[in-house]
Amino acid sequence: MIELKNVSFRYSDSNHGVTNINLTIESGECVVLTGKSGCGKTTITRLVNGLAPKYYKGTKTGSIRIAGKDIEIMPSYDIGRAVGSIFQDPQRQFFSSELEGEIAFGCENYGFSKFDIQKRTKDAIHRMGLESIGNISLDLLSSGEKQRTAVASVYAMYPQVFVFDEPTANLDKNGIIQMKNILVELKKSGYTLLIAEHRISWIGELADRYLYMEDGQIQRQYSPSEFSAMNNCERISKGLRCIADIPFSKLIAPSQTDSIAIQGEKISLKKNKKQILKNVDIFANEKSITAITGSNGTGKTSLALILSGLEKLKEGSIYLHGENVGHRKLSNNIYYCSNDTGTQFFTESISKELLLGTEYGVENLEMTKNLLKNMHLYDYKDSHPASLSGGQKQRLAVCCALLSSKNILILDEPTSGLDAENMFLIAKALKNAAKKGKTILVITHDEEFMNACCEYRINIDKI
Repeated sequence: MIELKNVSFRYSDSNHGVTNINLTIESGECVVLTGKSGCGKTTITRLVNGLAPKYYKGTKTGSIRIAGKDIEIMPSYDIGRAVGSIFQDPQRQFFSSELEGEIAFGCENYGFSKFDIQKRTKDAIHRMGLESIGNISLDLLSSGEKQRTAVASVYAMYPQVFVFDEPTANLDKNGIIQMKNILVELKKSGYTLLIAEHRISWIGELADRYLYMEDGQIQRQYSPSEFSAMNNCERISKGLRCIADIPFSKLIAPSQTDSIAIQGEKISLKKNKKQILKNVDIFANEKSITAITGSNGTGKTSLALILSGLEKLKEGSIYLHGENVGHRKLSNNIYYCSNDTGTQFFTESISKELLLGTEYGVENLEMTKNLLKNMHLYDYKDSHPASLSGGQKQRLAVCCALLSSKNILILDEPTSGLDAENMFLIAKALKNAAKKGKTILVITHDEEFMNACCEYRINIDKI
């Protein structure tokens, strides 16, 4: 179904890419690409679905065949019919504002009959368990619902191959279970699955093969039994996340002290008649790291935007060090780090990005240099943020937060799409920042990360 022979690719705006890839994937197989951030997993998915070099510009050599056809001479619309892609951030691939329109969109583009479009759309909604969503705006769906909508929009095209890039990066436990069940059904139906993933504990027996990548090359192939038998020392040295399921961390809720940095009381929020938050009470103590957890769609990001002053508070009160404050004072004192790294960089180099809005003192320059080295970004200090890999952008976003002059930081899914090595780098950096006086709230589903650095946990589902 998929065949890559001596394939190499280098992006035009960076040195990233892959070298001498030889890979054959049979029809109906499930193959998982894994390895450290920047190892080339996403590049292979972009080569298979034709986005590189047609959209992501660069130099490609070697041959790629999909279902026996040379991708080089296939028009983009034929590649799109054969290979369906689901990205890490599904909202970036949406074209409609509502469910049925989004799923029908691709079918309409290919000129299917009205009857066929309606049949495919209805079938896809049923297969992905989306009947309950109805006419709710896609913007208001949870991460899990958005991900299933993206899969449904691809499924309606009846492609031969499904390509997933970090499909569980922003999903909660239930969302991951739902996603796995969907992939199991797709495989049973004979579809070919190619998955690039860091969080691998959920995959298990679904995979036929695991391909470990390093420096743009496939270094080793594992069977599921070989992969699950890997010892911790080898796993950590390869930058791989835990292979077995991580039990929920047993972090306690924070207890009220005299040193509460930020406190919200009776916070409520309604959007388009949908209740997002209702009478939420929350607080965080100074110089601590608190995990904010909860199911997808419970309003964690909305709460973070309110606490950081980026969305006006309409119901409830927020206190900074005991003082009742409005959104302007919140935005002046609290740094919000979005989980969408594509929207928060503004300059043409990493160095300028980190110094944006700070004083160019010698001490700050030295701190910036050391942080870049600790986060393995120093070699890219003059690179444009857009040229970085997903994991590098994630680390840069955290660096920007840590270097800000604000003492309260709210980080939204800071380990989304990160390998084990870089997850632990961020955990260590946050612990150091807390010791030096920062108060940190982390929105996360990442149990491994919570165990590595968080002191407290607030579950929004239980408030």
